[in-house]
Amino acid sequence: MQKFPCTALFMTIVGFAALPALAQTGAAGEFTVVNDTDDNLITGFYTSEDGETFSDNWLAAPLGPGEAAGATFHADSGACTQYFVVGWAADDGISEVEDDVTEIDICDASVVYLGDNEISYE
Repeated sequence: MQKFPCTALFMTIVGFAALPALAQTGAAGEFTVVNDTDDNLITGFYTSEDGETFSDNWLAAPLGPGEAAGATFHADSGACTQYFVVGWAADDGISEVEDDVTEIDICDASVVYLGDNEISYE
């Protein structure tokens, strides 16, 4: 996975209970990422406009189960179609296992749920 400089304005970690306060319209590029697993740690969230070259990690700290992070996406192209890769803590507790590239319509997404073998958004 190639990387390019991060385009996130901010990424704030909060408890899942605070999620309604973070939910924003995806049309403004604001969205919330939720760790929707029971026991997996998200260690990385990487974005791309072309699905080939990815940003640095948007996360300032790992997201535990039930935690959420708010973010603002500033794509140079302004295109709604964006790509991301999620990094998960490996069993060794040191390395990161990355999911496949996922395409998303950031204009329609306000909350992105990252689950075990499943990613969805609303």
